[in-house]
Amino acid sequence: MSAADDPISLFQAEKARDIARQGADSDLARLSLEWMLKTAPYKYTYHFTWMGRPIIQFPQDILAMQELIWTVKPERIIETGVAHGGSIIFHASMLQLLGGEGRVLGIDIDIRAHNRKEIEAHPMASRIDLFQGSSVDPAIIAKASDWAKGKRTMLVLDSNHTHEHVLAELRGYSPLVGKGSYIVVMDTTIDDTPAGFFQDRTWGPGNSPKSAVRAFLKETDRFAVDAAMDSKLLISVAYEGFLRCTKDSQ
Repeated sequence: MSAADDPISLFQAEKARDIARQGADSDLARLSLEWMLKTAPYKYTYHFTWMGRPIIQFPQDILAMQELIWTVKPERIIETGVAHGGSIIFHASMLQLLGGEGRVLGIDIDIRAHNRKEIEAHPMASRIDLFQGSSVDPAIIAKASDWAKGKRTMLVLDSNHTHEHVLAELRGYSPLVGKGSYIVVMDTTIDDTPAGFFQDRTWGPGNSPKSAVRAFLKETDRFAVDAAMDSKLLISVAYEGFLRCTKDSQ
């Protein structure tokens, strides 16, 4: 049977065409952003849990991460920003489904005692390690690099969302990510919010994860935005933040 007649190939080709058309619809993109901004005052992303822990993500992004983890099959996942622990527990559960010895590392400058207690008591705890400290501290980067050394690694950045901090994370941790794997930079959509939207934060348009991603991509030819992921999701905090590694580091 040729690829032209194979039902699976036909389905995948049709899906790719529909995603491309969807991504080219500027009205749909505008409506999606409007919807996300409208939900923000209600803390919509705080309403969901994964295996009992708050995950603080759009369901679309959770599903996207599931797809990436299942495809990449990482042996190590590093996430900066722990909060309540839902995301690292989600990652650990995906590695559990994959089998093998995969582990998750959560890095946070302040892992609060009540959150640490719940994470360490969770059924997925055996796959989780926690480092407390600034994710851009050279000592923490070195410690995480040793933790991931020689392993297929995926990186998720979701801590301090200022341009300077995210760019430092990208520079510090990107050498750990090899060809075919991903860096996922969360909250790039901060750059698409109205001025003053985050009145109690130091970040905002022009000083955001997206501005850091754009600066980083000018420095390297190892990563590229997965535009198909943006076109597929529509509702996402990580537009331009799904970065596919196209070549191994030297």
